[in-house]
Amino acid sequence: MSGGIAQSFLRRSKVLMRQTCNRGIAHHKKAFYSTKAMEEVTEISQSKMFGGFNRRFRHQSSSCGCPMNFTIFFPPQLDSKKVPVLYWLSGLTCTDENFIQKSGAQRVAAIEGVALVAPDTSPRGLHIEGESESWDFGVGAGFYVNATAEKWKNWRMYEYVTEELPKLLTSNFPQLDTSTSSIFGHSMGGHGALTIFLKNPLRYKSVSAFAPICNPVSCPWGTKAFIGYLGENRMLWEEYDATALVKRYKGPPTNILIDQGDKDIYHSKQLLPENFVEAVKEANGPISTTLRIQSGYDHSYFFISSFIEDHVSHHVKALSI
Repeated sequence: MSGGIAQSFLRRSKVLMRQTCNRGIAHHKKAFYSTKAMEEVTEISQSKMFGGFNRRFRHQSSSCGCPMNFTIFFPPQLDSKKVPVLYWLSGLTCTDENFIQKSGAQRVAAIEGVALVAPDTSPRGLHIEGESESWDFGVGAGFYVNATAEKWKNWRMYEYVTEELPKLLTSNFPQLDTSTSSIFGHSMGGHGALTIFLKNPLRYKSVSAFAPICNPVSCPWGTKAFIGYLGENRMLWEEYDATALVKRYKGPPTNILIDQGDKDIYHSKQLLPENFVEAVKEANGPISTTLRIQSGYDHSYFFISSFIEDHVSHHVKALSI
């Protein structure tokens, strides 16, 4: 084959490959997304994984007053049925991408037929004075509260996760069964998952956490965040403290799975899972806790990825898939 003919053949081949790829992506969108409502969200990226798709989206948030990103892993079962939703809340400094890129949760989610939804951890791009001065407050550190301080009024991640995002998913992705959902997270996100579940026991089927901040009113990370976002009212702080909330939980019986590495440098000063377990015992209510201290593990995604399948399986059982 001559050089000119070869180049022409290569160009035609590339065009054909692009057309085939685009048709495949278009078919996926048509199958899984509501065309009528898709103008509310913009797709940023997509990648195939374990037969499903990671897809990242952006939309204008009414809760946070800025564009917000979230990522969904759609399992392959969406071809034939609606699937339940498992929300993941990430920790300090993270975005919606950390869990999707590092956890490996998609493998078991694809097998079990559950969608993974990972929102961002705070508003971004608002240019509030001081929003990026420290890694544990402001951007990347929303703490899943509804801030009452005027300066931080856009930091309404509790409302975003519990109200706005589920409604957005229901409107735009009809193959997601948002009425059947569970929630889990890591560190600050574990705090968010625990408190959100305890405050909304009929909305989520189950909860679990990796190295969660269990008693934020008693640790430096929590007190810094709560003073900044909520002011000095400690009674309001307790509305976002799992150790306080579990004492007055009135929902259905449930077991909370918590994994904690014994080499985690934040364990004894910031995370305090033993305080939560003790509060569960004192309450003697419908909550039980399985706290697993994992030998040799730290606070990283190496730890999370080592036990992620146990957590997804914990939720699959509750979701009755």
